[in-house]
Amino acid sequence: MTKADLTEAHLILQDGTIFSGSSFGYQGGSSGEVVFNTSMTGYQEILTDPSYQGQIVVMTYSQIGNYGVNPADVESKKIYLSGFVVRELSPLESNFRSRGSLSAYLKKNKVPGVEGIDTRALVRHIREKGAMPALIVTGKIRNQKKYLHQAMNLPSMDGQDLAKVVSCKKPYVWERGSWIVNRESEKKKKRSTINDQRFKIIAYDFGIKQNILRMLVDSGCRVKVVPGNYPAEKVLQENPDGVFLSNGPGDPAVCTDAIDNVRKLLGKKPLFGICLGHQIMGLALGGKTFKLKFGHHGGNQPVMDLRTRKVEITAQNHGFAIDSQNLPADVEITHINLNDQTVEGLQHKTLPAFSVQYHPEASPGPHDSHYLFKRFIEMMR
Repeated sequence: MTKADLTEAHLILQDGTIFSGSSFGYQGGSSGEVVFNTSMTGYQEILTDPSYQGQIVVMTYSQIGNYGVNPADVESKKIYLSGFVVRELSPLESNFRSRGSLSAYLKKNKVPGVEGIDTRALVRHIREKGAMPALIVTGKIRNQKKYLHQAMNLPSMDGQDLAKVVSCKKPYVWERGSWIVNRESEKKKKRSTINDQRFKIIAYDFGIKQNILRMLVDSGCRVKVVPGNYPAEKVLQENPDGVFLSNGPGDPAVCTDAIDNVRKLLGKKPLFGICLGHQIMGLALGGKTFKLKFGHHGGNQPVMDLRTRKVEITAQNHGFAIDSQNLPADVEITHINLNDQTVEGLQHKTLPAFSVQYHPEASPGPHDSHYLFKRFIEMMR
């Protein structure tokens, strides 16, 4: 696609601010909450992270798309976000693993992209005013008043139960371990053998990323993935060694079925939660959540483990957080975000249950927090 092929595209924020650029990918409109991601790479994993359901993602790095896309780097079955905004779309993709362009990938998945926007100005606006809903409009704006009215009436992320939208509809078994990729074989799967799979895990899917499942298999787990509303009674009948609570999109406070199920499982099975799973566990333990001004999205968030005083650089993707002032006495805060002091980890003082707000599986992002999967294994052992 040449610059001459690109048509106008506009991002119309709920507060009436308009950012204009050029369209790439799907030539259509969409809407969602605008958030920014500070990762320099990993755009394909970001695109396919179900936690971005209902959001338009702005990449802060200056050029995106330079290494193309490939089937090994997806984190789910499709693209879940509503739109993708970049400063510059790379004019070419150069990587031995590339199987296509970012533009064609968005077009195939019917997701609009916008390039040429001053993303620094847009990010500064979001940081000042907060994440907010917006429209993507492709083509010339002939009736600005109509679109401004539409943007003004878009729903907030508060109160939206999006986990039920992205969750699987029926249980399935996941058996694949991590990819081994090299230039000679290009891709080769590594699978744990049945003899290595010592622990039976039931993983609640609130929008689960595939690298979480791969790392559970790598750790020696047989994994059964179940829908987000799967009854706790059925889980207990299946008698797993542990229960995993996944990441996912939307407002955790409205995930009432999941919260009730976790309450029923606490103390009966070891529990490990990530991201939305962390928030659901916090709510089940008696805490409260609140919406962050612009959330944490990216691969460079500093987190301190309060027990070891070690700092991890973490991958994150969330717009809500646990309120540190409303936790019961039997719940310990284990990790905090060093940028804004928000809660990044919890552990019950007597029951086998812990959770983190960030993504130890990364994909994309640093691998500092892989040890948490080993902690889950030790808790089950």
